[in-house]
Amino acid sequence: MRDLFFDKIKKGLIVSCQALEDEPLHGSDIMAKMAKAAEIGGAVGIRANGVNDITAIKKLVNLPIIGLIKRNYKDSEVYITPTLKEINELLDVGVDIIALDSTRRERPNGESLRDIVKHIKDNGVRVMADISTLEEGLFAESLKVDCVSTTLSGYTTYSAKQYGPDFNLLRETTRALKIPVIAEGQFHMPQQVTEALRLGAHAVVVGSAITRPQLITEMYVAEINKMKLAECN
Repeated sequence: MRDLFFDKIKKGLIVSCQALEDEPLHGSDIMAKMAKAAEIGGAVGIRANGVNDITAIKKLVNLPIIGLIKRNYKDSEVYITPTLKEINELLDVGVDIIALDSTRRERPNGESLRDIVKHIKDNGVRVMADISTLEEGLFAESLKVDCVSTTLSGYTTYSAKQYGPDFNLLRETTRALKIPVIAEGQFHMPQQVTEALRLGAHAVVVGSAITRPQLITEMYVAEINKMKLAECN
């Protein structure tokens, strides 16, 4: 049976509109305007963090929303929608799909990924599994998630650290999994997005390169500093 959500986002750009409390653009009104700008620019979906941001974005934007909640717990490294508490908050606000850390790391409060996925599915909502390795993708698929995303490649101690998208993980997952694979993480250039789509990504999520001007500025300044250093030598 076809899923209209995945039809809508197929071969499109999803923009991640997130700003944490220590960032200059933090604030639901700002993130809603950022999401509106992305919609005008042609984005097919929005990835958003937190109930307040999601609520504000839904009022302003008519695009599918991938919802998550980032929350730190002392007993776990998992922070993208880590527990049932965050899941229930997202179920209450309403999103098209819930994104959650689907690594094999221990979750807070001893909760299990299997139980969390089942709870989401029992409530009739789709699940996006953020993974860092092929093995995690295969396990997530066995739990009946609706798609996986390469979001966490390089952010776990055991996954490859690199500058730029993890095209190797993308190749592996698109070949091995039967569910859609969303490419996300370290996308800096439009050409990288089209390469991901050529490799089989169902869609691509881009965040910092579009919505975090402080990081974009740092990238340009770093290149200028490299030039200055080369001139001095």
